[in-house]
Amino acid sequence: MPSLSRAKLNFNVGLFSFSRLAINTSLRMVYPFIAIFASGMHVDVSMISLALAISMITSAAAPFLAPIADQRGRKSGMLIGLLIYLAGVLAAALFPSYLTFLFSILLGNLGNNLFAPALQAYLGDHVPYEKRGLYLTITEIPWALSFILMIPLIGVMLTHLTWYSPFWLLAGLAVLMFVLIAVFVPSDRPASAEAMTFFADIKKVLTSRSALFGMVMGFLIVAGNEVVNVVFGVWIQDSFGLEIAALGAASAIIGFSELTGEGITAYLADHLGKERAVTLGLILSSLAVITLPWLGRSEVGALIWLFLFYFTFEIMVVSSLPLMTEVMPAARATMMALFLAALSLGRAAGDLLAPTLYQTGFWLNAAACLVFNVLAWVALSRVKLPSSQKEPPLSAGD
Repeated sequence: MPSLSRAKLNFNVGLFSFSRLAINTSLRMVYPFIAIFASGMHVDVSMISLALAISMITSAAAPFLAPIADQRGRKSGMLIGLLIYLAGVLAAALFPSYLTFLFSILLGNLGNNLFAPALQAYLGDHVPYEKRGLYLTITEIPWALSFILMIPLIGVMLTHLTWYSPFWLLAGLAVLMFVLIAVFVPSDRPASAEAMTFFADIKKVLTSRSALFGMVMGFLIVAGNEVVNVVFGVWIQDSFGLEIAALGAASAIIGFSELTGEGITAYLADHLGKERAVTLGLILSSLAVITLPWLGRSEVGALIWLFLFYFTFEIMVVSSLPLMTEVMPAARATMMALFLAALSLGRAAGDLLAPTLYQTGFWLNAAACLVFNVLAWVALSRVKLPSSQKEPPLSAGD
């Protein structure tokens, strides 16, 4: 594989990150406005939660497409992921209904679960492990920016236009990014490509003990986040009566918390070590969850609690990405696709659990998150890297 100059690598990372901004917006805009989407389609909120769960479960099929990126190149994997995503948002824009909404978020998650592993494998090919945390964190920043920049815009569109108007915006962005990546990113082949059957890479990952525990860890971390994520908008509305614009502002606060977490992770993952950074995130997240009974009593306190909750979640999940890119270097794209599939299944579990838990009270959602965090730490302790990539010891300067 030809080496890239730093300028070219940075340019490509910028393109990939902008693509993720569009994809992440479609994945995230449902949560703060779940009641608004439900009202627009004349369905119950539980139907939107069910649609989210179905989309997450179905998107776990992405690993069966992931070998494309290992065998045909990372660029091919990213472009196919964008096409799948585009098909979904266009369906909802052109033929708005509950079914096309479900189709849209289903294909959005499936496309993301193909695009993201190909991108992460691309960085694994071109960036040394000791610097990979920084670059992977940069490509995760659009996750936070979608809440800071795009969700308030989506709120304005939902207020003045239709529930399906945001899908037109997202479709336009997807077309633009597909063209830019197709034109400016050179075709590539993975560094350690092998002649293998379609399912060989998947089997290789699924027979690795560390890979399996890594996927369990990811499942648990995201399930813990999702049992809060699905209902935080409803909780804010029920408890403090916030309207659409205020929900957009609350989402921006969450975005800033995630951006802060990602910025700190860019340093922690490469200096403290990926495993230690995930452990630190789990500890801080658990401490944040425990503060709900005190902070959740007022609107300001609730927003502070959400800031802490999402800030610590970003440290956990973003630190886990560079860690998992090195668990199976010979099948990197497939490993990351399976890892993201585990995250999707974790989200599906959280989507199904959250409404039931919320009937008792939001405190039970937070308590479930705490349990998931503890179990995730147990799984993390079983993840072992190849001997050539052991975490560096802490020095006095660190």
